[in-house]
Amino acid sequence: MSKSLNFWKERNRPFFALAPMEDVTDTVFREIILGISSPENLNIYYTEFTSTDGLCHEIGRDKVKHRLFVNESEKAAHKKKGTKIVAQIWGRNPQKFFQATKMINEEYQFDGIDINMGCPVKKIVKQGACSALIGEPELAKEIIAATKEATDLPISVKTRVGLSKVVTEEWINTLIEANPDSIIIHGRIQKDMSENKADWTEIKKGLDLRNQLNPEIAILGNGDVFSMESAHKKIAEYGVDGVMVGRGIFMNPFFFAESLKERTPAEKLALLWAHTELFDRTWKNTKNFAVLKRFFKIYINSFKNAHQIRASLMETNGIDDVYKILKESGIEFEPI
Repeated sequence: MSKSLNFWKERNRPFFALAPMEDVTDTVFREIILGISSPENLNIYYTEFTSTDGLCHEIGRDKVKHRLFVNESEKAAHKKKGTKIVAQIWGRNPQKFFQATKMINEEYQFDGIDINMGCPVKKIVKQGACSALIGEPELAKEIIAATKEATDLPISVKTRVGLSKVVTEEWINTLIEANPDSIIIHGRIQKDMSENKADWTEIKKGLDLRNQLNPEIAILGNGDVFSMESAHKKIAEYGVDGVMVGRGIFMNPFFFAESLKERTPAEKLALLWAHTELFDRTWKNTKNFAVLKRFFKIYINSFKNAHQIRASLMETNGIDDVYKILKESGIEFEPI
């Protein structure tokens, strides 16, 4: 992809993105969400975050490459809807960012690369990676430069507004100097994890700096966006170029759908079954079935007997068990 085709430069509409989430945004979940979303409401989505150390290690690569896997049916849906798919990578070694990005360029067909400088998980921060890089601005700039050198794909950075304290202006200024194509700002510090309210006034400070120093960089806001109505309000109130949605998708998998109508129990069960079938078909026995259980609560909520159905599903050990429980629920649904 040449810089002339850089999708971050398209300013004719706001960007709406599905965030990268560990053990969530694999090829199966991305395809399920893409299938029920409007292209106007979901423009960009991300892989799970993938270790540059793992990608650059002969043995370790086999343990992490599934995070970048895109199955054929997702490729078809992605192409049909025109949604952009971005590979997110993490680490702290600029040379490994260069090597990993080269590898992704050669072996995959992504529309962009995102550098994770925002994950707050303590074991990752202790490695000096992700949000820990907020405390190492010169290293962060080296990483961005190395990644840009390795590809013509557009580069984005997902980050937070500080580590143990807010340092928005200082940190975002550092990123603007490195000149990525987009900066996604989560309105919390690392110490907050997912607690406390996301501070969109800090996101606005980052946007104001962008406006002063480099208007070409796209700025997206992230944090506490739980509906498309809320997303549009954030854009109108704070002036960001778009919004990234994370936990909001757990409250409503139809978040990006064209219609905002309340979904019926039958529609929710149909989507759960579609996810289960696609998971089984895609991963077979290569991924633990228990991973699927974290998704059940996304689909089974807000209707009669939902709690009992969800509790039964948490005891399942395979696709046949899921089918049996859905059939015994008494809710008739048409497979998607």
